[in-house]
Amino acid sequence: MAEQIAGMLGLVGVLSLLCQWLGWRMRLPAILPLLLCGLLLGPGLGIIQPEALLGDLLFPMISLGVAIILFEGALTLNFKEIRDHGKMVINLVSIGALVTWTIISVACHYLMGFAWELAILFGALVVVTGPTVIVPMLRSVRPSAKLGSILRWEGIVIDPIGALLAVLVYEYVVATNDPATHVLQAFGLTLLVGLGLGAATGWLLGLILKRRWIPHYLRNTAVLTIMLGVFVLSNAIEEESGLLTVTVMGILMANIKDLDISDIIEFKETLTVLMISALFILLAARLDSEAVMALGWGSLALLAVVLFIARPVSIWLCGIGTSLSSAEKWFLSWMAPRGIVAAAVSSLFAIKLQEKGFAGAELIVPLVFVVIIGTVVIQSLTASAWAKWLGVRMDAPQGVLIFGASVFSRNLAKILMDNGYKVLLADTNWDNIRLARMDNIPVYFGNPASEHAENALDLTGIGRALVISPYRKLNPLVNFYYQDVFGESKVFGLNNFESNSARLQMSESYRKRLCLFADGVSYAKIASQMSRGGMVKSTLLTENYTLADLMTRVGEGFIPLAWSKDGRLHIMTSETQLADSGYELIYLSSPVPESDASGDDDKD
Repeated sequence: MAEQIAGMLGLVGVLSLLCQWLGWRMRLPAILPLLLCGLLLGPGLGIIQPEALLGDLLFPMISLGVAIILFEGALTLNFKEIRDHGKMVINLVSIGALVTWTIISVACHYLMGFAWELAILFGALVVVTGPTVIVPMLRSVRPSAKLGSILRWEGIVIDPIGALLAVLVYEYVVATNDPATHVLQAFGLTLLVGLGLGAATGWLLGLILKRRWIPHYLRNTAVLTIMLGVFVLSNAIEEESGLLTVTVMGILMANIKDLDISDIIEFKETLTVLMISALFILLAARLDSEAVMALGWGSLALLAVVLFIARPVSIWLCGIGTSLSSAEKWFLSWMAPRGIVAAAVSSLFAIKLQEKGFAGAELIVPLVFVVIIGTVVIQSLTASAWAKWLGVRMDAPQGVLIFGASVFSRNLAKILMDNGYKVLLADTNWDNIRLARMDNIPVYFGNPASEHAENALDLTGIGRALVISPYRKLNPLVNFYYQDVFGESKVFGLNNFESNSARLQMSESYRKRLCLFADGVSYAKIASQMSRGGMVKSTLLTENYTLADLMTRVGEGFIPLAWSKDGRLHIMTSETQLADSGYELIYLSSPVPESDASGDDDKD
């Protein structure tokens, strides 16, 4: 029996990885292959039966998993970032969430016959969208930069807010069913423990991290262990208050000034990916096909309300007073896929409500899964055509992600921005990032190929990556990562390898992408030229001032970097052949003696 359990858990782990890889490879939300895998192995073939497999461990496993998921999501809720992303995002995560919650709750009561408390809880559960389903869809749909930013930040911010709303509603529903205590007393005690213990622990843990009372190698382990310990303690003090406690704890830590939790978030995201994948397969495997069929036509009618009434009404109300056009509002009205948080939290609540004797609680999970399947599948298949028909889909994005924020990269970024192209600089060196911020260049501090970057980086409008950094070990990782994001022909790097032996150690696919600017151009060569006064400039080449004229004027040290024509940016490589005129050329030059410089054609 023990070997069978170990074998099944190992199978779930392998399938979790395979489903994540399949979603990444097909550029689909990973929730789709995870869902299909769970349904196939559970209700379909009966290979995995979670209750029989885990027994009494199933509920604690789901409970701890949901706690980790909610805490990780709460760590991303920085209130300053909400303010920085515009009125529409603020409206969507406040007014929009309340409108969506109200409409879906009312529809659930009348269409499904749910009691009001369960209908209100269901409405709160399906408010959440989440970045894990939005980000893959945005990459394939390619909406305008403004729309992509709104949807991405809505998914990131609504994740913890929606989860907190669901937890609060659940606590209230449970309190109303407790005949031994007054509703307000039970609910008030839950709020007191959750808010008080969560805020106190978050503040204390933030103080410990800021003062470095824990060694760096124990930071992630300590935060995870303390969070789980506080979750259990909170439930021991007041039953069911633990989820509220860890959510408040994460939100408070995210908003402590000068507390760097980027490495903690990255660790939690890695753990959450594993936890979510395995958990979602098990949750899907628990679905009862008869319970799904028992929902009847009312579930499809409710799905229609979610798609065609709740989201559009929310968008149009939130869009009042914004600069969004009608076409942009209609597009946003069709983009609200539900994700894994809704499935995980609903499964946990359903188990608890069934234990407490709530009639109809067993229908919550199948109904949530109907909404998840419906929104993800329908919107994934139709969003691209809808965006194209509305005219809000971008052409091939012309923006550039540059890994490495050296003085050369910063100067190149400024020239590209002056020419109207979107630029994002990424670096693991804080001094470089700080200097780029002083130049008002958009930046990302950290590894741009990390899990955190996948959710935090706004790549809307960016269609290629330039690897211009001295980090030889990290460069290949970034190069290969963005080949999968943008395509192999859109990622270029500098050839920093000087010996033939080192060259032979590189893979053929990687070596082909080390062709940036020209043969023989390395990071060291560019850095040396910049240190001697080299400058990045932009010049319009015409019939009266051709490429040959520019090369004669600049002389030795002339390195073409990119050229622009008709709003399209072309990156120079070792294979590029330049025409004599008719475009804007961006290049690196050595200092030009004043007596030789006309200066009228250059922008530096």
